[in-house]
Amino acid sequence: MTRKFWKRTEPLDHPELDHAELARLLPAPSAPRMTPDRQLLFEEHLLNEIRTSAPEAKTPARPVRRALLIGVPVTAAALTAVFAVGALTQGGGPARPGLVEASVVKVEAGSTVQLVSTVQRIADAATQRPTPEPKPGQYIYINSKVSFMSASHNFDTGEKKTWVQPLHQREVWKSPDGRKGWLDEPGYQDEGGVPLGDDAPHSKPVNGKDIPGEAPVHLSYDWLKAQPTNPDALLKSIYAKGSGPRDRDQRAFQEIRAIIGEQLVPARTAAALYRAAAKIPGVVVVQNSQDAAGRTGLALARLDPQYGERLELVFDRTTFTYLGSRSVQVKEFGGVKPGTVTELTAILDRAVVDAQKIRPAKGAAA
Repeated sequence: MTRKFWKRTEPLDHPELDHAELARLLPAPSAPRMTPDRQLLFEEHLLNEIRTSAPEAKTPARPVRRALLIGVPVTAAALTAVFAVGALTQGGGPARPGLVEASVVKVEAGSTVQLVSTVQRIADAATQRPTPEPKPGQYIYINSKVSFMSASHNFDTGEKKTWVQPLHQREVWKSPDGRKGWLDEPGYQDEGGVPLGDDAPHSKPVNGKDIPGEAPVHLSYDWLKAQPTNPDALLKSIYAKGSGPRDRDQRAFQEIRAIIGEQLVPARTAAALYRAAAKIPGVVVVQNSQDAAGRTGLALARLDPQYGERLELVFDRTTFTYLGSRSVQVKEFGGVKPGTVTELTAILDRAVVDAQKIRPAKGAAA
């Protein structure tokens, strides 16, 4: 029997449960088929609940790769529907239609030899780059190309495979204060997109069991603008905001990626942000990396010692503009082999627009 789930890499903690036993434990579903995005949220919550009640595992489970932007209440009937619509399936194919096998690259060693000089060039370029300032009522628009990982584990044969989503478009609109926004990711969100911030469904959970939505103010443009431009002070603020299962240094590095990935950063703050990144223990320069659009460049990178995965922030070699990110498995973890590309993103457009769902005029990107 093969258990497959979306954007997870670790197996369930109870491989002895088969389909027949689950059928006895759970009543027949009465809920209609869920949308893919809602099904994903229910699956993630269910897997976390199983781990919470299970004996402690020998190795930590890899955390969810991307922050979920939408929250929905989870009920017993909904969890029943998760099993019914295919959280557990038979066969050896991808977890969901459309997935492709993950690519494998040669793992290049990183170095701190040119870290200071490289970050200085990146920071200087950020300071000189003109950045528009959004006005009240306007929105920050980010158009990107992304791909994230899924995995499957056949408990009968022991075979593990790593799959990734096909590269696809992701568009985000965010108000400067972070309280309003829109996300459109065809095939991975509800058709037509979903609201963000205060307008997101169940963005403020009533109890501890609901899945929270994205915090509206954290990492907003207004929040960034209020941050100190001294790298040490800014890094301290980032450390204070980070949370999750990874070590605090990796969380801080991921926070920086989240900021530069889907936000507009004031020029001086951006420069301080890159200098702050260089102060995080374990950050190195990788001379050759690539974003989701196939653009090559150098990268500021950090290896997560817990999960063996290296996050790379890719910059253009000439202009030192941030291009996107790549995650590569450096050490085998959970059956994911070294060299496996587990995540790819590329920023295609970054601009200020007058309303949600409005795209910038050609050539108007920030």
